[in-house]
Amino acid sequence: MPNVLITGANRGLGLEFARQYAAQGWTVFATCRHPEQATALHALGGTVFPVDVTDPAAITALVAGLDGQPLDLLINNAGIYGPQGSDPAAWAEVFAVNVIAPVRLAEALLPNLLAGTQRKVAFLSSQMGSIADNSSGGSMIYRSSKAALNAAVHGLAIDWRKQGIIVLALHPGWVRTDMGGPQAPLTPDQSITGLRCVIASATLSESGGFRNYLGQTVPW
Repeated sequence: MPNVLITGANRGLGLEFARQYAAQGWTVFATCRHPEQATALHALGGTVFPVDVTDPAAITALVAGLDGQPLDLLINNAGIYGPQGSDPAAWAEVFAVNVIAPVRLAEALLPNLLAGTQRKVAFLSSQMGSIADNSSGGSMIYRSSKAALNAAVHGLAIDWRKQGIIVLALHPGWVRTDMGGPQAPLTPDQSITGLRCVIASATLSESGGFRNYLGQTVPW
């Protein structure tokens, strides 16, 4: 039975990832900041860890709590949008959550990934991080954080290729979640069903790529 760890799994895309993998028989390890409020996540029957991804002590506690448990797949889903404009404090916070935290978590869990069979790491990015695709401007803080994440993911894929670890940046589409809003065309089920297929079929030759939920390459 394969194992998956999903961050930010108490709602939205993270919760749907947890729901679908649990339904497929995977052992689900999940994180969120306030597990006591994550009723729907607990109902799936997996193990939930209290983790603020920007807190090094919380990451250390997570690694200790896993106690060497092999991980076939790590899904770095936790993220924030941040405000419009260019407030330095807000910019730093969004980068801490969207860029630094997921990379540091992946590094902390490298021994667990090496102990797994599938050895895959998926980072939830966004087409809004595509420089080539940006023709409308706006959302500078969020866009730049996802562009930076993409650069980090690409570099990490190169660094970890010799260890057989597949690293992906994924665009889930515009989804009806708290972040995506009620006008979004996709349901969480549609998005995550597609992303799971992309993850499942990914090979080492595709590591470091930027794909959407349909498996199409997104321009950098």
